[in-house]
Amino acid sequence: MRWSLKELYPSFDSEEFQSDLVIFKKLVKDINTWTSEAFSNVANSKQKLEIYIDYLKQYRYYVSRLAAFAHLTNAVDANDEDAFKYLDKIEVIANEITPSIVEFQNFLLKIDDLEEIISSSDVLKEHNYFIMSNKERAKYLLPKDQEVIISKLTNTGSSAWEGLQNKVVSTLEVDMTIDGKKETLPLPVVRNLAYDANPDLRKSAYFAELESYKKIEDASSAALNGIKGEVITLCDLRGYKSPLHETLIKSRMDEETLNAMLEAMNENLDIFHKYYKKKAELLGHKKSLPFYDLFAPVGKNDRTFSYEEAINYVIDNFRTFSDRLADFVKNAFENNWLDVEPRKGKRGGAFCSNLHCIGQSRVMANFNGSFSNMTTLAHELGHAYHGFNLKDESILNSSYPMPIAETASIFCETIVVNASLREAKTIDEKIAILEESISGSGQVIVDILSRFLFESEVFERRKDHPLTVNELNEIMIDSQKKAYGDSLDENYLHPYMWINKSHYYSANLSFYNFPYAFGLLFSKGLYAKYLNDKENFVKQYDALLRETGKNDIYHVAKMMDVDVHDKNFFTSSLKLIEQEINMYVELADEIIKGMA
Repeated sequence: MRWSLKELYPSFDSEEFQSDLVIFKKLVKDINTWTSEAFSNVANSKQKLEIYIDYLKQYRYYVSRLAAFAHLTNAVDANDEDAFKYLDKIEVIANEITPSIVEFQNFLLKIDDLEEIISSSDVLKEHNYFIMSNKERAKYLLPKDQEVIISKLTNTGSSAWEGLQNKVVSTLEVDMTIDGKKETLPLPVVRNLAYDANPDLRKSAYFAELESYKKIEDASSAALNGIKGEVITLCDLRGYKSPLHETLIKSRMDEETLNAMLEAMNENLDIFHKYYKKKAELLGHKKSLPFYDLFAPVGKNDRTFSYEEAINYVIDNFRTFSDRLADFVKNAFENNWLDVEPRKGKRGGAFCSNLHCIGQSRVMANFNGSFSNMTTLAHELGHAYHGFNLKDESILNSSYPMPIAETASIFCETIVVNASLREAKTIDEKIAILEESISGSGQVIVDILSRFLFESEVFERRKDHPLTVNELNEIMIDSQKKAYGDSLDENYLHPYMWINKSHYYSANLSFYNFPYAFGLLFSKGLYAKYLNDKENFVKQYDALLRETGKNDIYHVAKMMDVDVHDKNFFTSSLKLIEQEINMYVELADEIIKGMA
C-alpha cells in the first residue's frame, strides 16, 4: 500500500540525487550564459532555436525528476526534513532560469520568418506549438530587468500575502459544542462535519465555522486585497486586457469557448435547482436547502472494498472500455505506483503526479475501503493514464492546460460510477451513489459559477479601492444567490467562502474555477460520444490525450469533432447530468412516499 520512489532516486544522500543536483545547477547557469550571448542577434536562428530546445528538454528533465522526488517524499512524510530542504533548494535553482526564458521569448519576437524556420527543422516542427505559444506570451513581457525585479518582489508581495493567509487559515481553531461538551477543533475537522449524518452536528459546525472566521477576516481581506491588487497592476503593465484575459491565455482557451460554456451553464441552472430543492424535501426542509445541509449524506451505500478488491473492481470496469487502460492500471498496481495507506505525517486527500522523466506516474490516496475511496482511485488513475499517453512525446509537449486536465480522470470515474449504479440493488444504495455524483457536479457547475462571479466582481471593484470585509461578504452572498437561485435558503448562505478557498490567494491562479467546469462538461460530452460509437472512440480518445500537450483546447476538441464554440455541446453534457438528477428525483419521491 506504499509507493516505490527508487525509480527516481534511492535517497537524498544517494550519489544519483546529489550528482543530478550538481548537474542541474550547472545546467541553469550554462543556459543563462549561452542565451545572453546567442539571443543578442537573430543570426543562425534555426540552429540557436534547436540548441535552446535541447537545453530546455534537459532542464525540464532534471527539475521534474529532482522536484518530484522531494515533493512525493514530503507528501507521505511531512517530518522528512531533507524533503523540505531540497524542495526549497530546487525551487531557488529552477527560478534562476527566468532571465533565459525572457531572452528566449524576446528572441522569438525578433525573427521575421519564424514559421518558415520552424517548417525547415524536424526538431522545431515537433515543438511548433511550444515555440509559437511562447512567442504569443512574449507580447506581454516587460524588459528583462523589470521581469527579474518583479520575480524578486513577488516573494515579499503576493507570495508573502499568500503565506500569511495559509498560516492564519491552517492554524485557525474553531470553538463548538458537541454532545454538550465544549471543544476546540481545527478548521478542516469542523468543515468535514458538513458530511456528517447528524443534522444537528452539521448545523452547529456551520455556525461555529462562520463565527471562527471573524478572528481572521481582517488579515484575510488584507491578503486578498494585496494579491488582487498586484495581479491588476502587473496585468496593466504587461498589456493584458484583464486578469481573466491572462488566465484564458494560460489555459489555452479563447473567450468564445468560455462564453459558450457560461451561457450553457446559466441557461441550465434550473436543472441543479431541482436537485437542491428535492434534497431539501428529503431532509425535511419546507422550502429550500440551507447551506449547512448542502453536503448532507442521502441514502446509504454500505458497500466496502479491500484495497485489492477496489483495484480489481477498477481494472474490471476499465476493461469494458479498453484492454490498454485496464492493463495500464494492473501494471501500476503491480509495480507499486500507488501510496494509499493512511498514516501519521502523510498529507490528506489524493493526487496523481505524472513523471514524464521516467515514463511513469505516482498516485497518492488515503484509502479506507469506502465506495468514495474506490471512485477516487479510478479518478486519479485516469490522470495517470493521461500521462501514460504522453510518455513518448517530448517533455516540452507533455504539459497540458488546466481545463483539459480533468478529462481522463472524470471519464474514468464515470465508468466505475455508472457500473456501480447498474449493480446497485436497493433504493438507498442507488440514491447514495447518485447523491455523491450529482453533488460533485453541482459544486463544479453551480458553486464554480458563484466563485467565477465573485472573483470577477472583486477584480472590478479592486481597480478602484481595497475591499472591506463587509463588501467581500456581500459580493459572495450575491454571487451565491445568482448561482443557486431560490434552491438555497437565503437565510443560511456562506458569506465567508472567500476565506477558505485557497486559490483566491495565489497571484498565479486567478480564476482557478471555470477550468473545472470545462473539464467536467468536456469529459461528459466525450463519454456521450463513447456511448454512441464505442468501436471507433477508443483510438480517437487516446490520440486526443496525446495531443493535449501540444495544441490549444479548440483544436484538441476538434479532433473529436467537437466545437467548443457552440454552446449546444455544453448543453448536451449538462443533459447527461439532468438524466442523473431526474433519476434522483424519482428515487427521492419513492423514499418520501414511504416516509409518509
